[in-house]
Amino acid sequence: MEQSSTEVPSSAAESAQTHLHAAFRQLRVDLAATIVGQADLIERLLIALLADGHLLVEGAPGLAKTTAIRALASRLETDFARVQFTPDLLPADLTGTEVWRPQDGRFEFQPGPIFHPLLLADEINRAPAKVQSALLEAMGERQVTVGRHTYPLPALFLVMATQNPIEQEGTFPLPEAQLDRFLMHVRIGYPEAAAESEILRLARERARQTLHAEPVAQTRMPLQQVFDARQAVLDVHLAPALERYLIELVLASRDARRYDASLARRIAWGASPRGSIALERCARARAWLAGRDYVTPEDVRAIAPDVLRHRVLPSYEATAEGWDGERLVAALLDVVPLP
Repeated sequence: MEQSSTEVPSSAAESAQTHLHAAFRQLRVDLAATIVGQADLIERLLIALLADGHLLVEGAPGLAKTTAIRALASRLETDFARVQFTPDLLPADLTGTEVWRPQDGRFEFQPGPIFHPLLLADEINRAPAKVQSALLEAMGERQVTVGRHTYPLPALFLVMATQNPIEQEGTFPLPEAQLDRFLMHVRIGYPEAAAESEILRLARERARQTLHAEPVAQTRMPLQQVFDARQAVLDVHLAPALERYLIELVLASRDARRYDASLARRIAWGASPRGSIALERCARARAWLAGRDYVTPEDVRAIAPDVLRHRVLPSYEATAEGWDGERLVAALLDVVPLP
């Protein structure tokens, strides 16, 4: 009797895990049907969702950055807000403000778009520093302070910010302190020829739809499944040797002299402890999405460029030689030996 009583909970836990994996596989398939040719963006967006972090996406216009977060929101039981960042945007336009109610003789707080669980900060580098800094508290502490009051943000809170690498006139580069709040900095490029053909086909299908077409009801994932999946990600096994490799990558970004003296001179600042945490969480999330309950070296190496490229800063000499964070991370992956 004791044996059967222990098998039932184990079987139930395995069934729950299978159900969660199936739900996220279907979510991935649904997103891929909408966002063609951007498989890496879809994976990084799901990893950010599972690792409870924020995403900075850099790419040319028209690469489905806005479509991606909107498609994710349409498939979750939650709300979505989009803010177009401009030079005249004010912090209150993002956080909300207190409005005087003369009939009640008091101020009433009107929440801004930052209180939505999914927030798209479109072209974040077009807003001045005051507006960018309004995101710091929200992204780091999951709360917003207006006047004398502090308001908590939703349990699910994901910011996806976009940058346009082409138009830099009239932009305000994000400070390092804010860049460090992003779990990943993802760079996306143009789709392949086959994907471009599929995009054209989908565009034709949408153009044929009439205004009187019946809307198709979409199945939306309950938020509890997201929270359950996050817990499952934390339970993914990370071997001690692989954890040491992960930490060594971050330590080498701060001081690479024992690996490569010339590389050490090219790095002005390395990743903070927040980088170690992000790398571990993202590697676990990637492994879980792949259906594994353990992390592999490939998980760490595949996700390291997106986690570290905005946290490893080149020196002035390295910048003059054409080095950037991405190239520095690639060099670190080359010199730090695998476990």
